[in-house]
Amino acid sequence: MSDSLETPLSKVKRGPNRAQYDKATAFEIMDASLMCHIGQTKNGQVFVTPTCHWRDGDYFYWHAHSKARNVKGPIDEPEKVCINISLLDGLVMARSAMHHSVNYRSVTLFGVPELIEDKTEKVRQFKIFLDKVSPGRWEYLRPISDSEIKATGLVRIKIDEASIKLRAEPPVDDPADNDWPVWAGVIPLNRSWGEGETDPIQSQTYPKANSPEAF
Repeated sequence: MSDSLETPLSKVKRGPNRAQYDKATAFEIMDASLMCHIGQTKNGQVFVTPTCHWRDGDYFYWHAHSKARNVKGPIDEPEKVCINISLLDGLVMARSAMHHSVNYRSVTLFGVPELIEDKTEKVRQFKIFLDKVSPGRWEYLRPISDSEIKATGLVRIKIDEASIKLRAEPPVDDPADNDWPVWAGVIPLNRSWGEGETDPIQSQTYPKANSPEAF
């Protein structure tokens, strides 16, 4: 099976020099991010929904209330959704206004969502998601209830049609501007989590949660 995610739909038309299509790079970006935006149509209207996501092998997952548009809609009327995952890595400060840019990594993914209804599999996926946010926390939590499982919709799409775009370079100014007397370069964006803030209603002291990964 090919590791290329390129199809006629996912092929990048604008800025193809920044495009890639390999699964390994796509997986890295998906795993390094926590939020995505899901685009879908309903009665001719486009809706974009932000949500958290995770990956398990060659499948991309998200969850919501079982009646939520981004879970129920594509199942009731099967059609491809378009999902974007983006990571901002830095500000690119150039010598002219029009050459300012950003360094970034992004994946645009296409697929028809598949509803996961098996109870055991749903619970397994919920644990995978929580382990992405806080590894090892699941085992300390109040067990998930049947009503919670039923009320939570879980869908996935196969990761087999996508494009990657990225920029990781210094400014690209016009050669005539290279000696213009202003600072130019890249200001990196460093992502990190702050100190945990304890719930004010908590009456006992417990060890703080495992630090989440820096998405």
